[in-house]
Amino acid sequence: MKTKSRLLIIVTFMLLGLTAATIINISLNFRDYSIKSAVEKAQMASNIVKDGLTSHMVHGIMDKRQYFLNQISSNPDVEFLRLIRADSVVKQYGPGLNEETLRDAIDKEVMRTGEMVKSIKETSKAIKLRVTIPYKATVDNSESNCLNCHNVQKDEVLGAISMEFDISHMRNSGMMTILKILGINLLFIVIALILINYYVAPYMKLFSNLQTGVKMASLGDFTHKFSSKVGGDAKKVIDQMNSLFGKMQETFGDIKENLSTFVPQGCATSSNDPLYEANTIINELSDIYKFKKTIELDESKDMVYFRIIDILKLKYEIEDFTFYQINNVTQKRLLIHSCSDSICFDNVDHNAGECRAYRTKSDVISTEFVNLCQNCDPKGLEYVCIPFNINADSSLLISIKAKTPDEVNKITSSMASIKNYLEAAKPVIESRILMDKLRDTSLRDGMTGLYNRRFLEELIDKIMSQATRNDDTYHVMMLDVDFFKMVNDTYGHDIGDKVIVELAAILKNSIRSSDLAIRYGGEEFVIMLQNATKESAMKIAKKIHSQFGNTIFDVAPNESIQKTMSIGIAKFPTDGDTIWKCIKYADTALYEAKNTGRNKIVEFKPEMYQSGEDF
Repeated sequence: MKTKSRLLIIVTFMLLGLTAATIINISLNFRDYSIKSAVEKAQMASNIVKDGLTSHMVHGIMDKRQYFLNQISSNPDVEFLRLIRADSVVKQYGPGLNEETLRDAIDKEVMRTGEMVKSIKETSKAIKLRVTIPYKATVDNSESNCLNCHNVQKDEVLGAISMEFDISHMRNSGMMTILKILGINLLFIVIALILINYYVAPYMKLFSNLQTGVKMASLGDFTHKFSSKVGGDAKKVIDQMNSLFGKMQETFGDIKENLSTFVPQGCATSSNDPLYEANTIINELSDIYKFKKTIELDESKDMVYFRIIDILKLKYEIEDFTFYQINNVTQKRLLIHSCSDSICFDNVDHNAGECRAYRTKSDVISTEFVNLCQNCDPKGLEYVCIPFNINADSSLLISIKAKTPDEVNKITSSMASIKNYLEAAKPVIESRILMDKLRDTSLRDGMTGLYNRRFLEELIDKIMSQATRNDDTYHVMMLDVDFFKMVNDTYGHDIGDKVIVELAAILKNSIRSSDLAIRYGGEEFVIMLQNATKESAMKIAKKIHSQFGNTIFDVAPNESIQKTMSIGIAKFPTDGDTIWKCIKYADTALYEAKNTGRNKIVEFKPEMYQSGEDF
């Protein structure tokens, strides 16, 4: 219902209510007035009858009183008029004319109390008012002294006059008066509604016009033009609103589209309200900006990954996911974080191309097709896999588990926003990967690809603290090619380099991924075997010693050589409480091997070390 209609209805009901209240008030007052007027008339008639009867008694003509009474009751409004004698008067003078005795309860009550009683009988056709007024003995003057004629006491009730009046004409007169008032009020209401409609309608149209403009503005549309026939201050308001909306349209314009260009994957909103979408995008940009400023100061790539993990857990409330870094060159996946067991088969870790999301470079959502990815076992769960490319060498993959399709829908609604964070982290991760490469290059020997002595010097404390924390052990081997200088002097450095490279390859192939092979300097190498038993450590040492000794090096046409090596072994923390000590003790054992004939493996014994040098 329109506002104007509601206003007119409200005003109409208010005026009708006022009219009803007025009519009710007048009706009640008119009824009271009619009854009061009739009672006053009855009292007047009562006084006349009293004076007339007194006069008849004084002059001794009481037997002639009926004519007088008939004259009084001849009024057309008087239904009946009768006299009532008290018992004392009946005893003294008899019952009187027409049996002037008690006839009903009202007569008895008046005679008993000496008070006037009035009663009303109202029907749909007539209203009858009965008034019964007592006469009491008085001694006002000598001529009308009631005690002169009656054997009674002063103020004793001598009798009463009972009259009944038809006051229907008063009700009819009142009804006509009420109808006239009602007609006047209805006419006033009609005139008032016409005037209200005439003067208020333009303001209602203005209000409706304002509502339309505000509704459009709430949806981001400020093109509405306000108009009204109302002048004065309202006209000024209209002009100001049009000016304001014009400026808003110019300022707001395509703000949503402009803002969305700052969000690489777009903001995940579905509202038709561009103001709401703009606010959402701004909040998204603010959060991403804070995230980016934070990770730019993080030292390592791993710390950036931890930030992403926190975002997934805290902001998006994802409970179960696995986070991988993928080497695009080797196709191997490196596990960064896992909340539970991976749904992927083991072969995918060694060949990322088996992963559908990585291979297709597109999101994989299990609810889109039955058994969508053939290289995973979801174990009855739903899943969402999000691939993200960092550069030519590296990619990321987030695999999220979900218990229900509704949870999948919640995740997919956040995917664009998640990619916004990945996009913001991309240059930082790429930079950290590059820094790691540069650092790794500086820590590796260019010829063999093995870690160099600088790596050992920088990371030995970290390795040792981790070993102490985890109760890890290390077998430290110091290896040296026997008579290596003779190779360089006899056949040249290119042959010497060939020997070193081949030895490095043998070392790489002989140890596990958790072990370390380091070119310590020249022809010296260090191997650190993590948590190896004495037997397995010796087995590896013998394998390296045997393979190198059986390797044939071509040094010239139709000429080849074979070389041998010496190996010294020490164990951390059994032989030394620091890894540096164990390296020194392994070197001591190597020295022992050199001095006792070379081409052998020697384990460190405390008696081999005599210098007493502390580390």
